[in-house]
Order: sequence, then C-alpha cells, then structure tokens
Amino acid sequence: MARRLLKVGTNSGNNGCPTLYEDPATGDYVVQGTRVDDPAELDQLDHLTADEGAVTVPRELLANFGPKEAVHVPQFITFEEFDGMFTSLAHCAWRLETRRRYASDEDTDTYRQFAAGQPVEWDLNDPWCMERREQVALGKRFERVRILDEPATEGQRYLLDNARRNRAVGEDIRTLTRVEAELLGLPMEDFWIFDARVVALLHFDTGDRMIGVELVTNPVDVLRYCQAREAAWHHATAG
Repeated sequence: MARRLLKVGTNSGNNGCPTLYEDPATGDYVVQGTRVDDPAELDQLDHLTADEGAVTVPRELLANFGPKEAVHVPQFITFEEFDGMFTSLAHCAWRLETRRRYASDEDTDTYRQFAAGQPVEWDLNDPWCMERREQVALGKRFERVRILDEPATEGQRYLLDNARRNRAVGEDIRTLTRVEAELLGLPMEDFWIFDARVVALLHFDTGDRMIGVELVTNPVDVLRYCQAREAAWHHATAG
C-alpha cells in the first residue's frame, strides 16, 4: 500500500524540484532532488546498496523546511547485523568491557570448567576464532580494555583466562581497575568503536544478558567515545 505523502516545502517555483515531503504516519521524510549518477560521486557514499539512491538538494531547502527540533531516536540493529560489522570494518575495532558478569559466558562449557577449578580448554579453531584470525591477517586491529573490580568477580576472572584465546587470535587486550576508570571519568557502558566513526552501544537486562545493540553515529557523540578510548588505552595495562 502506497504511503500518503504531504508536501512540506519547496524551493522549486513551478517545476516541482527540489521538494521535501513527510510521511505523517511515521514522521519520515522523502526528498525530491536531482539524481546523483556520477559513479565517482556514488563511490564516496558509505555502504550504498543496489536499492538505494542519492539526490542533490539545496542547503536552504533543508534549512527552511526540515525539522527544527533535535529528536534522539535510538537506532537498533539485529545481532546478525552487529556480527557483520566485525568483517565489514576497514581498520579497527575497539571495546570497553565494564560489567561484573556476562550471563552468556555462564552458558558455556568453558565457564563450567573454570567454575569447577579445571583447566579451561579453549577451541582456537571454532568459527569465532577462525574469523578473527582471518580479519587480523588482513591487517585489521582488534583491541579491548576490560575493567576489573578489586577483587575481581568470578566472571571477570573467567575473562582474564579467556584473554589467552583472544590474544591467540590476534587481539590486544589490556585491563584497568574500576577505581582508575572512575577517576578517568570513563562511561560505565559496554561499547565497541568501529573505525572511529560508529559506536555499537551494548544494552543488557537486569540479568546481565545482552538484549540489544544501538548504533551511535552522531560525530559529536562518537568523538566522546573515542576520547574515552584514548584515556582507557593509555592508562590500561597488558597482562
């Protein structure tokens, strides 16, 4: 069923282009403008898919008729889309781990081995390890800082053992105490930064199980997370 579009405004006079329309049912906008066809220009657009297009419109069209109030609408992606970011990245992925436990860890055989005081047998040829090694071989960097309580919780001690696996597949992992993290003013959120341009903010429920991934793409907000990364990486220690 076709959407019902309302004309918001135009700079076109009588020729119909450029014009801004709104879908009143969703609040989405449709922009009518001159189609961008130059392959060299289209190549500069990030992740333009076959069913997407681009148009050029005057700045004043958006200034005069675009929404004036800033509205934050969280942008969530699926776990499958999130997993895909680890192969589609161009240069590097960096994570801050802040939680005292991760419920998903406790579902694994390796966690049960650890909790029972047995040596943990890490499978370095499972799909995750193989994919990470492949990406590292392409020259991509994967780095983490794990925040530890004093004393470390059982979940954190498990991750310290797990670091053997991470390092074996090419990740660089460092640790930082929670006291140091608080003194540095680091966010107490779990997040990944991809190529210093997009942040994947991880959401957890009260049972410490990850329930969603929110993308942060506003450059001002991304910069704040990148500044946190620089401080954490500088003060964290290896081992």
